[in-house]
Amino acid sequence: MKINALVAHDATKPLSSSQIALRPLQQQDVKIEILYCGVCHSDLHMARNEWAVSRYPLVPGHEIVGRVVETGTDVTNFKAGDVVGVGVMVDSCRECHFCQQKEEQYCESGFVATYNGIDKYTGDSTWGGYAQNVVVDQHFVVSVPQTLPLAGVAPLLCAGVTVWSPLRHFNVKAGDKVGVVGLGGLGHMAVKLASAMGAEVTLFTTSPAKGEDALRLGAKRVVVSRDAQQMAAAQTSLDFIVDCVSAPHDLDPYLATLKTNGRLVLVGIPEQPHQSPNVTPMVNRRLSISGSSIGSIQETQEMLDFCGKHNITADIELIAGEEIETAFARMLKGEVKYRFVIDMQATHW
Repeated sequence: MKINALVAHDATKPLSSSQIALRPLQQQDVKIEILYCGVCHSDLHMARNEWAVSRYPLVPGHEIVGRVVETGTDVTNFKAGDVVGVGVMVDSCRECHFCQQKEEQYCESGFVATYNGIDKYTGDSTWGGYAQNVVVDQHFVVSVPQTLPLAGVAPLLCAGVTVWSPLRHFNVKAGDKVGVVGLGGLGHMAVKLASAMGAEVTLFTTSPAKGEDALRLGAKRVVVSRDAQQMAAAQTSLDFIVDCVSAPHDLDPYLATLKTNGRLVLVGIPEQPHQSPNVTPMVNRRLSISGSSIGSIQETQEMLDFCGKHNITADIELIAGEEIETAFARMLKGEVKYRFVIDMQATHW
């Protein structure tokens, strides 16, 4: 069937309203009416082909919240009317070591991305959430707690689980001293989630003006990373750091703030590599640098359930679909606190 969507037709043109064809409903599929879709920075990268992997036409969007309107004959997890979410992936091989241990984001064949992936049924590109509907295999659909405002849930499907996954995988617990680098879409969720876990959160920022917001979101301390005195005062004080910055930067000042056995986890991917860190303090204090990619379906559900219990959503600004190019421009300037979300009901197709 044909539906309306915001489509990128090539890297140089703005997104425009066009019609696309959804794949026919398979036995395991859920058809979802999209209510809200978050605007992730990767959507802009893909729309403009900045990673040189975009295939056009392209419909961005992988922070999807909606309502089930139809299910395939073998669907047992969901029924019409359920409020659900879809994140960054919509399929994987299901057979490799990582899929078998419920870590589909590390699928050895590569997971199928929610958009710009290859649909195994049609051979065409997968379509994302800047649209009226989406069809997804039930395994890659999650339940959304009924207690939360739905618009604020949408960014949890990418920004939320991307920081939740390393916090959980590396067993961050109450009383741990946790640093968060950068207060953007990812960073503000890391502050909220880590503090709700009972950790004592330090926010590192280059912008002193963000300090008040960080404290409101749950941070106990704010360190301006360009202030050598403040960075010196934070040395060897932290157990764990989530680095959410996607621009190249020097990791050594942050490694210096870790205690012995401390770990720095990178979730932002810079366009150019970070400079190599100084090995000596890593050896002398048994420090580790790790990376982490989004999160599994199981982790996404756990994160949503946790957010439901703790009343956590993203800080958002609602827009209509026709405002997407303005939102992209503001996002590039950092003029959003902290995620744009498209309201499909307010969008004029």
